Amino acid sequence: MARRRYLVAYDIRDDKRLRNVASCVEGYGTRVQYSVFVCDLSAREAVELRADIEARFKPSEDSVMIIDLGSPGDMSRFLFLGSHKALPASGAVVV
Repeated sequence: MARRRYLVAYDIRDDKRLRNVASCVEGYGTRVQYSVFVCDLSAREAVELRADIEARFKPSEDSVMIIDLGSPGDMSRFLFLGSHKALPASGAVVV
């Protein structure tokens, strides 16, 4: 089962929903900034992540971005300036 790396970023307006979405996405990947995660997912896990987020956010007020970055081993798509956490060599596995 091939995995792909996704960048997930969100802007959630309500604190309760924000904590709920953050907790959800933490189960799928690694936080790299306050509202930005890197998730290495199978196709099925990507669908599950989307469904889990859609159940927790309010589309009329909140915004979520999920970007397919390709192969998890390709670090060339990231350029960091300043202080940052190291990216995982391979992401979390959803159990």
